[in-house]
Amino acid sequence: MRPARVIIQCLLFAGLSAAALLVPGRVAAKTNVIFVLTDDQGHWALNANGDDDCRSLVTPNLARLARRGMRFSHAVACSPVCSASRATWLTGRIPSKTGVQDYLRFEETHGERVKSYIKGQPTLSQALADHGYTVGLCGKWHLGDDARPQAGFSYWSTGPPYGPYRDPLFWKNGKRYRREGYRTDLIGDDALEFIEQNRSNPFFLFLSFYAPHTPLKYQPEKYRAPYRDSTFDCFPDLPVHPFHMRELNGRVNGTLANFSNRHSKLSYAALVTGLDHNLGRVLKKLDELELRQDTLIVFASDHGYHSGHKGIWGKGNSTLPFNLYERSIRIPLIWSHPGRIPAGRTSAALVSSYDFLPTLFDYLKLTPPADSGRVGRSYRRLLAEGQGAWEDAAFFEYAYVRGVRTQRWKYVERTSEWPSELFDLQQDPDENRNLIDDPRHAESLAELRRRLHGFFERAGAPPISEWKTTTSQLLPVYK
Repeated sequence: MRPARVIIQCLLFAGLSAAALLVPGRVAAKTNVIFVLTDDQGHWALNANGDDDCRSLVTPNLARLARRGMRFSHAVACSPVCSASRATWLTGRIPSKTGVQDYLRFEETHGERVKSYIKGQPTLSQALADHGYTVGLCGKWHLGDDARPQAGFSYWSTGPPYGPYRDPLFWKNGKRYRREGYRTDLIGDDALEFIEQNRSNPFFLFLSFYAPHTPLKYQPEKYRAPYRDSTFDCFPDLPVHPFHMRELNGRVNGTLANFSNRHSKLSYAALVTGLDHNLGRVLKKLDELELRQDTLIVFASDHGYHSGHKGIWGKGNSTLPFNLYERSIRIPLIWSHPGRIPAGRTSAALVSSYDFLPTLFDYLKLTPPADSGRVGRSYRRLLAEGQGAWEDAAFFEYAYVRGVRTQRWKYVERTSEWPSELFDLQQDPDENRNLIDDPRHAESLAELRRRLHGFFERAGAPPISEWKTTTSQLLPVYK
């Protein structure tokens, strides 16, 4: 008797119908998914033996995850700020289609103007719940109406998007209370609880760390101790970038002067090590429960970050005009599933956060939620084969700036009150020379403009002049 028939007959004897074996979303054994999303972690801010890694950072569990999975060295986020990027990760839509253009303010998340900003939009979490997954959130939401479970989540433990790491406020499954301890560790505790509770059920866990986002204080000594004698080789001390000296809301945006010091470097490093430690706790729990072979782990950051690089400390909104520099948009990205994804591979493909949803559903062999507004494509073949055809272009938008990046070029287009930029990333990887007015590159510039405008027109996005946040609407980046 053929093995497949033997399996089916055994399952029928156990009381499962043949239909349950054949209908997508009702298969007895599903792949669990843990999507780990950090906040403000640059692509360089880990130590996993990659070319762009920070050797002084202590991240043994990220290194382990990379060794057992596949890294994408040129992965990017569609937007260089928190809420706008997070909406794209969960929907596959670009910001001008989700309606989340910027980071949400306090009163938009649980204050006077509270609302759910992606309510009614097709999300990967709701679709997985519809496919029979138990769906849990542990950590940051920052997409509005944060106190209440949304988008298919039945386990909900989160807190305000801003606030201290020590003794933080949480909303957990309908209850509001302040918890004693370190926020990153408390999120790790919740993740272990969720996994334990659902060890016998297919689950999707959105493990969303606040770290290494500010505030840069209150890290436990065990996470700071490894850096007492560090030289912080990956935190450059450079002259302040000229865009940092512009005024923001009538004040000089002096973020670099405030943050580029040894305390900030040590604190940022400790925040990364703290989230790495809790990732290790999750990996250990999966091993103890013999679930690791059945669990896909995807590790990423909501967007990139500068820590002194280019004379900047921050992300896309840390300069005026806003920027799409490489360290604002490039992110760490690791897919790990032992026995399914070949270990130790690295791909330089320009995959974007808007490609995550179609890739995940393709990988799980599930039908994604129907959505004409989604722009991404699946890169599952890259995971399976390590190579394959992939268009070498990624697109970005934030307020009054949009951009396109290829393997060689980056074109950044702003509204008329701000300068646009063209960078040759092969010759100028640190983006120091703006070639926008160089006649030698006029043909390349015209082609990039065509691709940029064509992408956003096909996506149904309004012209950039009609889709922008004005400077007067913005709050200071750091309070």
